[in-house]
Amino acid sequence: MTRFSVTLSDDLTKAIERTAAEAEISKNEVLRKALQLYLAAREGQSRGLKIGLAQPETNKLETEIIGL
Repeated sequence: MTRFSVTLSDDLTKAIERTAAEAEISKNEVLRKALQLYLAAREGQSRGLKIGLAQPETNKLETEIIGL
């Protein structure tokens, strides 16, 4: 296991704390999940795939996420 030291803005820290409380998971778990999602997005982009949010019923891309 490896530990990292990261400096975050106050707004980002509050968002992580709020998300952890809402999901009833630890802040560490929020960050692990976020990093896994980021790595998956980068892998997909390297294969020419789009990253976004889609409607579950139609699979229609509603929001494309760019700049990762």
